[in-house]
Amino acid sequence: MSVGKFIGGFVIGATLGAVTGLLLAPKSGAETREMLSDTAKDVLDKTDKTVKEIQSKAEEIVSDMQQKGDAIIEKIQNVLNLKKDETANNQ
Repeated sequence: MSVGKFIGGFVIGATLGAVTGLLLAPKSGAETREMLSDTAKDVLDKTDKTVKEIQSKAEEIVSDMQQKGDAIIEKIQNVLNLKKDETANNQ
């Protein structure tokens, strides 16, 4: 699942939940506006938290991949240097 689809689904689900809550619990205009404001703030906070968690995990994965890539490059260089030395010694 892509990050964009996950966040989109998260936001849509939160919005639908908020709208359903408003329809099932009618209140005065002021109360409804306050409730909408609070819900919007909650959705933004949760979305921000989720995005930060995803970014953190992505950074960890990228760092891990970089370390593994560096280790592979080092091993390849060592093998090439050994082969180069063997070739030089056989001449």
